[in-house]
Parts: sequence; structure tokens; C-alpha cells
Amino acid sequence: MAKYTSPAQTIDRPAEELVEKFSDFRQLQTKLDELPESERSRVGDVSFTEDAIIINTPQVGQVKLRAVERTPQKVTLQAENSPVPMAINVIFKPLTPSSTEVYGEMDVDIPVMLRPLVGPALQKAVDQFGNLFARLS
Repeated sequence: MAKYTSPAQTIDRPAEELVEKFSDFRQLQTKLDELPESERSRVGDVSFTEDAIIINTPQVGQVKLRAVERTPQKVTLQAENSPVPMAINVIFKPLTPSSTEVYGEMDVDIPVMLRPLVGPALQKAVDQFGNLFARLS
């Protein structure tokens, strides 16, 4: 497995509040709809169900990220319909009682020989995913 990590972003909210927000992904749809169109267009074709995030891409088609674990420290999403086995963790690290560091980690099962070819694209994807979660927090 290869691991890719997004840059951490500080959110001015308690970790408990963020964990609650991510307990039902449908709550994120409202925040996404409130983003300015310039930011919304960068997010791409994303939709939410109670326990999944659905991403439509021209390269891969529809990929569903289903929540398989939710704890006060992280939410783990397992990819369905993905060309390779993949999991994304959204990590919540309390910094103070009123601020939290949020970042994403992607574990993906790709052959070692392909990592130099697809690694930069996967790093970009996890960076965008971490940024999306930070914006929607």
C-alpha cells in the first residue's frame, strides 16, 4: 500500500463539532451549495448520502467513498467502484478547545512500479480531498 497525506489545515471549531458534522455526510451538501461558484466548480461533481460521498470523474466514472469507521479522531472512507483498492482517512486533531487540525490520508494499493507514474496524481487527489473537507467544515 502507498500512503499519501494532504497538508493539514486549521479549522476554528472544536473537534467534537467537526466529528458530529461528518456523522451524516448529507449535512455537507448544504455547505457545498453555499460555496461561491468559482470554488464550487473546483470541487467537481460531488454528491452526498448519509454514509457516502459520490464523486463522478471523466477518467474513472463514479467512485463511491463509503464511511466504514467513524471515531472522534477520524472518519475512514472505503472506495467502491474504484479501479484500485483505496481508503481515505479524514483525521481530526484537536489543537485547542476551539480549533482542530484536519487533513486527509489516502491508502491505495498500487504496484511499486506504477507509483512514480500515478503518485503525483494521487497526491493531488488527496490534497483536493483534504481541502474539500476543510472548506466544508
